[in-house]
Amino acid sequence: MTDIIITQTAPVLVAIDISKARDEVLIAIADKKRCRRLTVLNQLDDFNRLITSLACYGRPVRVAFEATGNYHRALAYHLAAAGFELKLVSSVALARTREALHNSWDKNDPKDAQVILHMMEIGNEQFYHDPLVRGTNDIQELSKTHDIVSKSKTELWHRVVAPSFNPLSAAVFS
Repeated sequence: MTDIIITQTAPVLVAIDISKARDEVLIAIADKKRCRRLTVLNQLDDFNRLITSLACYGRPVRVAFEATGNYHRALAYHLAAAGFELKLVSSVALARTREALHNSWDKNDPKDAQVILHMMEIGNEQFYHDPLVRGTNDIQELSKTHDIVSKSKTELWHRVVAPSFNPLSAAVFS
């Protein structure tokens, strides 16, 4: 009789807490109890070092992170180019889960990486679409420009109207 052995390779889970200068990385492998912790500077050589160390596992890699301003975009681009699966964690869900797990609102980067890893394990993650790769970067930049222009226009309107606004005259005309 033929023995059929189906090996299922569980992905390497990588949780990244993004910040301006450096990123806290937590790597979990299915058959190991301890997680590996790395600090990656927002520099190309550190991105390449991270990609090389993740590729050495010989398993599929799933990376999750919380989008922070635009600081996540460079690292996400390089990780996607390396062929890793990227996931996004909601900022609100991360904050609520952190409060529930640690019974505190206290925030620090290694703790956030642990919470992101927990959220990956329970499947509480979203799809990440890189606007540069998907070709929606121009639309996103136009949207941001429109938002800034609209806010500036409203601010200017309030500056012009507010000094001449008299609550008594407003009551008369209403």
